[in-house]
Amino acid sequence: MTAGRTLLAIGDPNGIGPEIAVKAAHARTDDPPVLVGDRCVLEPHAAAHGLTLRDFEPGTPPAAGRVDLVDTARLPPGEHRPGVVSAEAGDATITYVTAAVRLAQRGGFRGVVAGPHSETAVNAAGIRFRGYPPLLARLTGVPEDRVFLLLIGGGLRIVHVTLHERLGDAIGRLTPELVADAGRALHDALRGLGIGAPRIGVFGVNPHAGEGGLFGDDDERVTVPAVAALTAAGIAAEGPYGADVLLAAGGRDGRDGFVAMYHDQGHVPVKLLAGTGSAALTIGAGVPFCSVGHGTAFDIAGRGAADPAALIRALDVLEPVKEGAA
Repeated sequence: MTAGRTLLAIGDPNGIGPEIAVKAAHARTDDPPVLVGDRCVLEPHAAAHGLTLRDFEPGTPPAAGRVDLVDTARLPPGEHRPGVVSAEAGDATITYVTAAVRLAQRGGFRGVVAGPHSETAVNAAGIRFRGYPPLLARLTGVPEDRVFLLLIGGGLRIVHVTLHERLGDAIGRLTPELVADAGRALHDALRGLGIGAPRIGVFGVNPHAGEGGLFGDDDERVTVPAVAALTAAGIAAEGPYGADVLLAAGGRDGRDGFVAMYHDQGHVPVKLLAGTGSAALTIGAGVPFCSVGHGTAFDIAGRGAADPAALIRALDVLEPVKEGAA
């Protein structure tokens, strides 16, 4: 799946996704992505840059002044309303991603990058959605607890054992097996990103990784045996340690990736260091998949002012991904 071009699902059609997708394709003249979305949504943005949309044909090389498109013809033109959160746009968002993943599964593409989405819009469409990892699991037939989010940015690579759920539920769902599965997925992803012998740091659940039971027994029950299982499998995993200790300058030295137990434990440091420039790599589903690390910016949608830099970085992240990282 490493050969060929990258498929770029344009995200929520009423957000900035269509605009930055066209800008990213225009900027990457040597290796432009193939856009997946609605022609009626993308045409105004292409015209603004003097570009022509061309129906994608496998085997046809990129051409100057052309943006290749897989037209899903999903969103009625009247429902393209930049800046508006709508169920129709949420439904279209999932249609774009689904079409891109199905194409990637057939082969001939490097993988899929997704533009910014609105969880509110998607759920308004009646689609159960808690982020891309569960969706990718459903689309590929992989159990949801084997697909994880790897957030990359600011010099950090952090996989999340749990993601979009109530914190109490997330902590209650942690098991040694789930943490170890996330660690194994991270190890494979790091190798796919070109790191030959990854070193992984594992965050504790509680402050100071429980301080030997002083602050709860979660780490003794969950993260300690998980690290033992990883090291027994030949993976260079260390911990559990307090997340603050591992993320301090000395703790980061020599470690290639980290395992966070819940959403904010992993998101806060990456977003603090990378801002909107982070990229989210879904790992474990068998399809290389990366999404941009910022939102739909409905407040500036349709104004031509959106910056494609983060989306271009997401495309760059996917470039070196090998099969083992999917």
